[in-house]
Amino acid sequence: MYHALWFRVIIACLTLNLVVCSIDRFPATWKKFRLRPDPDRNKPFEHLPEDQSIITKREFANTADDVGNLLQSRFKRTREKEVEGSLYFYAEKGRFSHFGVYIVHLSVLLILIGALIGSFFGFEAYVNIVEGEQTDQVMIRKDMRPLDLGFTVRCDKFSVDFYETGAPKEFRSVLGFIVDGKEVKRTDLLVNHPAEFMGIAFYQASYGNVPGKTVDLEISLEGDTASSYSVKAEMGKEFSLPKGKGAFQVADVRTDIMRLGPAALIAIRPEDGKPQDFWIFENHEMVMKKLPAPMVKSPKFNPSSFKPYTFSLKGIQTKYYTGLQVNRDPGVSTVWAGCFFMIAGLFVTFFMSHQRIWVRVDKTSRGTRISVAGTAGKNPVGLEREIVNLINRMKQLS
Repeated sequence: MYHALWFRVIIACLTLNLVVCSIDRFPATWKKFRLRPDPDRNKPFEHLPEDQSIITKREFANTADDVGNLLQSRFKRTREKEVEGSLYFYAEKGRFSHFGVYIVHLSVLLILIGALIGSFFGFEAYVNIVEGEQTDQVMIRKDMRPLDLGFTVRCDKFSVDFYETGAPKEFRSVLGFIVDGKEVKRTDLLVNHPAEFMGIAFYQASYGNVPGKTVDLEISLEGDTASSYSVKAEMGKEFSLPKGKGAFQVADVRTDIMRLGPAALIAIRPEDGKPQDFWIFENHEMVMKKLPAPMVKSPKFNPSSFKPYTFSLKGIQTKYYTGLQVNRDPGVSTVWAGCFFMIAGLFVTFFMSHQRIWVRVDKTSRGTRISVAGTAGKNPVGLEREIVNLINRMKQLS
């Protein structure tokens, strides 16, 4: 799905929409960010609540100096202006909070770009590796084509533990990664504990059995019921027949053929006569009951078709194979960067606000008056808390 054209088109449209919306709103945000209100504005002090003004008996000059120092200690940007015997202060903080939403937009863009990078340059594949064997190719799931890894993966060992019910409890693969003939990494691979090598992630996905190259045979001779011969035969290797009547080899081994269970193909090379081959089954009697009559009579399924020998299959050596899901997603780091910026952007957006404070210090008949007003783009409770804190600190100056 993530490599489909329609998915890429949707991601591209979302990216374009986000960029256009951000560009459209950015000038207004930039204007707010650059705005420098005059300190001597009287509008913020209109209809000012009584609890936001205090009267002090201290000298005007000393009070003004202390107010200026207090604001500078709490705000990064302060300005002051004296008008007609009154001193106005302007202070602000959090003006960068206007860009919080753009940080979130950037984070979404990074996540979308990371998804596109993974879609175009990544892959999802799988591979089955028999225990003790190795491979340097995987199969792409999308179009079932082989892909060269650029290195070799070897399964040194596979083990599986079972519950008492027979369900698999844990299966583990011991993998070796080989570059230029040298093993450079060795790791245990478990479910939900992937291994990574050269930017490619390997996940433990499945397992199964495959026939090995060795079968256990029993060979008996017609008329000689007292003796039988046990042979551990390796596939492809030629063995002499008892009593020197020729040779045979195991030409093929199947764990399940035609849903009739394990079977082996025996190829006979007699001293005289034509070579012949036939299948023998581990569960011979059951198989004979299931096969149609013409097949039962066929020499191809008769373990005694080469007289005077009768072949019996006693067992097949099996091996585990490990099924690996193999993924490469070069966009992961970009997605993680997007997640980091999203957390930062959400923090700025929801927990920071642009607070602007005006303070007027003027003379009255009762003493020096300090008035505090302010505005905030959001979080009015936070602004109110800031003003109350300033008022309390200024009362301590009295």
